[in-house]
Amino acid sequence: ADFTLWQHELLGSEDDPNSVVSKQLEFWKGALADLPDQIELPTDHPRPAATSYRGDRVDFELGADLHARIAELAKSNGATVFMVLQAALAALLSKLGAGNDIPLGTPIAGRTDQALDNLVGFFVNTLVLRTDVSGNPSFAQLLDRVRETALAAYAHQDVPFEHLVEVLNPTRSLAHHPLFQIMLALQNAPESDFQLFGLDVSFLPTRTGTAKFDLNFSLWERRGPNGSCQGIEGNIEYAADLFDPETV
Repeated sequence: ADFTLWQHELLGSEDDPNSVVSKQLEFWKGALADLPDQIELPTDHPRPAATSYRGDRVDFELGADLHARIAELAKSNGATVFMVLQAALAALLSKLGAGNDIPLGTPIAGRTDQALDNLVGFFVNTLVLRTDVSGNPSFAQLLDRVRETALAAYAHQDVPFEHLVEVLNPTRSLAHHPLFQIMLALQNAPESDFQLFGLDVSFLPTRTGTAKFDLNFSLWERRGPNGSCQGIEGNIEYAADLFDPETV
């Protein structure tokens, strides 16, 4: 409750054109203007009138050498590993027929103040990162575009996604998620040990048989004690309404 009150005070009122929330909403109105209702990808099955949310996942891994090369490419271009992965995914989707305007959803931690560092709670928000792939850019040029778009989005991350959808009011459909249909998430925060007295504790990932989006790319960076690149684990959660596992 205290966090909610603090956030309301921070963002201010939409009735005030000089408030944080008003300025951030104006940014998103411009950034997402004329956004396509959905990405057009070749699918194995026609999109149903209403999604069933049935799904599964395909696991994959990027080796340590490729991970190191991605990290070096990011460093040499003033970008992050996530930005390189976003640019690569946008390029891939465009090559597969998604066009030149690629919106991707991504979660962001939402801990923008040091006062939140040690506070237990779920502050995650969802951002829409729009990538312009037009003009046959080189990968370095595409990465520049991605960096510029991502940094601008990070600077305007406080508007809750649900409220952004309400304000932008895109065409609503039971067949697909609003504003984006493909999610990209990179988990790169240091892992901590969870200990319970007298017990050995470990994470056991499981399949839920569900999918929230058409495609959801979830990636985890593995780093050595000295920060060395040890590979990127990943999986793609996919909507069974649209895709077969072999296609994914």
